[in-house]
Amino acid sequence: MLINPALVESAIVLAMVLCVHMAVWNQHSWCSIALVIQAFYVQHKWDRLLKSGGAVFQFRPAANSGIVPASMVMPLLGLALKEKCSASGNVYFERFSMVVTITGMMLALFLSLIALGITRPVPTNTCVIAGMSGSAILYTTKQTLTVSEVIEVLEVLLIFVYLSLIVLYLLPRCFTPGEALLIVGGISFIVNQLIKRSLNLAEVKGDPVNYFLPVVVVGSLLLGVFFALLFCFMESETWVSSLFFHMMTAVLGLGILMPWLSLFIGRHPIMWLLDFLTLNDRRLCLLGYWVFLVVLATCVVLHQNYQRQSGSKKHQASTVVRKYFHLIVVATFVPGLIYDRQLLHVASVGCLAVFLFLEYVRYFRIRPLGQLLRQLLTLFLDERDSGPLILTHVYLLLGMSLPIWLFPGPCVPKGILIGAGGLVPYAGVLAVGVGDTVASVFGSTMGEIRWPGTKKTMEGTATSVFAQIIAVAIFLIFDGSINLNSTYSWIVGSITLVAMLEAYTSQIDNLLLPLYLYILLLL
Repeated sequence: MLINPALVESAIVLAMVLCVHMAVWNQHSWCSIALVIQAFYVQHKWDRLLKSGGAVFQFRPAANSGIVPASMVMPLLGLALKEKCSASGNVYFERFSMVVTITGMMLALFLSLIALGITRPVPTNTCVIAGMSGSAILYTTKQTLTVSEVIEVLEVLLIFVYLSLIVLYLLPRCFTPGEALLIVGGISFIVNQLIKRSLNLAEVKGDPVNYFLPVVVVGSLLLGVFFALLFCFMESETWVSSLFFHMMTAVLGLGILMPWLSLFIGRHPIMWLLDFLTLNDRRLCLLGYWVFLVVLATCVVLHQNYQRQSGSKKHQASTVVRKYFHLIVVATFVPGLIYDRQLLHVASVGCLAVFLFLEYVRYFRIRPLGQLLRQLLTLFLDERDSGPLILTHVYLLLGMSLPIWLFPGPCVPKGILIGAGGLVPYAGVLAVGVGDTVASVFGSTMGEIRWPGTKKTMEGTATSVFAQIIAVAIFLIFDGSINLNSTYSWIVGSITLVAMLEAYTSQIDNLLLPLYLYILLLL
């Protein structure tokens, strides 16, 4: 009997939605159940469009549309954050979490409308179900959000519409519809929040560390869109174009982003960063250790390329070789999580900026490093890098960093979450660094029994769960701030659900798995 992996993937996501509904019992959680049901029907129609070639844009091949798992991330994230903020009495961030929830639902509904609009013949039953869930969500929005919050949701939706048109046109075959919803939706929300706070500087407050990420995201977006449009009309590989690229990057960074960031933190960003990095000897030791790991990762890349050039029959790096980088990232993040999370936050944002800049250099063939980066990174491509951009390493960084960036600091008065929440910052390390790595290595080398309908093995999944449980025990030993408070069954259940999602999803697991584990551990 053949089993459709998309059906199992949807069932796993539904189980996670029900877990959230049991922990957060309100009208928004009921709307999330309605949303996952309509997303399931829409995904079926969009998968049929992708197979027939009827989609408007070119999406990543060899993957389903991913509407169900992607549609539920932002609504569930908002519900989990709302629960924590409500328990801590933080009314401002409780309202903010409600905006996150409704925004995620509206973005998912908009994507569903697009899918139904281009489906021929028009699926009547799916339209009825989508209309019913949409009506429930709109009614809940009217009952729970103020006028200004509704306007904020519409602003994000407007940014998403224009940004998705630009990104999907400039970058064909880079995303599935679900991945585009997740990535472009997240960027749209960040852009709107940055604009909102820039227009209300008098109300700007909080940790300066939190303003680095939105400025870097917006700056990288502006740089990519500007040069993608510019190089449609001129050659990018010449020295003149390359010099112009570097000059404009410097102008954007030093002339726009630096002054913009200084408005938020109240002083020059470079001087603040120097004081921040040299605050104590521990930070200097961590920085030195991370520099060593960067050199080690570079040596791995150069060694693998040398083996290819010296006559090796392997033209692509194996799964085991690619997982070396997962281990290096785990070795990078774990000491930072234990000893200095603020430094890790800033360092990961800086690493994201460097990764995006180098990817632009490679994509546009900017001299002198563009062609060299193309040769070095080609060895590590897999089936997910079918578009013009190589995003696997960026997704790995995002998966490890998102739980740190999203950590609900304002909703945790003492800075520490009790119970399973103590593992929230470690969600990326557990799901991607440990779980995905062990599942891939053991599954590809020793796995024999495959999950029905997939290439993943039961041995890999079981070993993944076991390895994550061992990792939790190790974190308990070295991180005294973690107090699980007898929530072991919930932790094991959450890890198992996410491991099953890894076995059946065809989406980018480096991005999807940490977010779902983050949501479950936060409850």
